[in-house]
Amino acid sequence: MTIMTATPKKSLMLFSGRAHPELAEQVAKELDVTITPQSAYDFANGEIFVRFEESVRGCDAFVIQAHGAPINTWLMEQLIMVDALKRASAKRITAVMPCYPYARQDKKHRGREPISARLVADLFKVAGADRIMTVDLHTAQIQGFFDGPVDHLWAMPLLSSHIKMRYPDTDVTVVSPDSGRVRLAERWSDTLGGRPLAFIHKTRDPMRPDQAMINRVVGEVRGRNCVVIDDRIDTGGTIAGTVQALLADGAREVVVAATHPVLVGEAPKKLADCGASEIVVTNTLPITDAQRFPRLTELTIAPLIARAIREVFNDGSVTSLFDGNA
Repeated sequence: MTIMTATPKKSLMLFSGRAHPELAEQVAKELDVTITPQSAYDFANGEIFVRFEESVRGCDAFVIQAHGAPINTWLMEQLIMVDALKRASAKRITAVMPCYPYARQDKKHRGREPISARLVADLFKVAGADRIMTVDLHTAQIQGFFDGPVDHLWAMPLLSSHIKMRYPDTDVTVVSPDSGRVRLAERWSDTLGGRPLAFIHKTRDPMRPDQAMINRVVGEVRGRNCVVIDDRIDTGGTIAGTVQALLADGAREVVVAATHPVLVGEAPKKLADCGASEIVVTNTLPITDAQRFPRLTELTIAPLIARAIREVFNDGSVTSLFDGNA
């Protein structure tokens, strides 16, 4: 009997949507690869067309897309890219979403509401994604929405390293902007050397999204440098109110560290005027010139994403990037 044998070869190919090409280029540089050329444009009625200019057959494909405004356009574009790769016989497709879209809609607060974060996961599975890679999910349970591996990366090591470098040997208190972020604040406390914790007690009206009322500061902040941590900044109202409440309670200085700079509407002005010494974010989302303001510091997440992509491609351990604590 005659048989045919072949030595399996693996090829990593990186693909970028149009939402945040700067981040994709940074990731490509870290990986020492080039972004696969493609033709992508919108038809007159808003439909999106994507075609890759090189063969992708048998490749390990990583499709990176940022999900800022207009979020539905960029979500649809990434789904179309994944579908095109599936139909062109890519061996494995990983959807890299630095900021997971619709992450805040992860459960039903009232009757007749959607769980849109689950819907997004289903859409990517049907489109052909084998794996999802993302940074700082709004809630960890979203990992279970996708029927396949989910690489949940943490920006905390990057952000905390910056804080330790800029504010060494100071009386630091880690502050959670609400009770839901206390567990993350505890991790920050451990990372910064066992710093004390505080949190903001606030209430929300389910009929008025993106708005919260700050009631009081819980914890000792007087005379201390406070580091407010969060996963994202949308309208900036909660963060600005938190900073003002801490300063009113006697905090010496307030620094904000957040992963995703959504920064919609008047958020840049609110943050610029709130009294914070520094607002530190990553570039999981693009920041326009109009969104920039004094004391905003942007750190690049590209090295972390590139290291995770390399581990996935080499069948290594993504968890090892976080010392086994991912």
